[in-house]
Amino acid sequence: MKLNIEIDCTPAEARAFLGLPDVAPLNEALVAEMQRRMEANVAALQPEELMKTWAGFGLQAQDQFRRLMEAAVSGGAKG
Repeated sequence: MKLNIEIDCTPAEARAFLGLPDVAPLNEALVAEMQRRMEANVAALQPEELMKTWAGFGLQAQDQFRRLMEAAVSGGAKG
């Protein structure tokens, strides 16, 4: 026996039918708060400071990667 059921409803209607909560207001509040924080942080940074931060992170990440590779090579030689 083969039974096909097709339901035509919106995602909101499906959530209500299944008893799931409506998280749209919470999502909107979180997105608004994230936008507010991003705007505040971007406004506080000068372009020169932003570039220093990005460049410093890049150099630090390169150094950490190099040390990781050196440890892997020296650890492989001992084993």
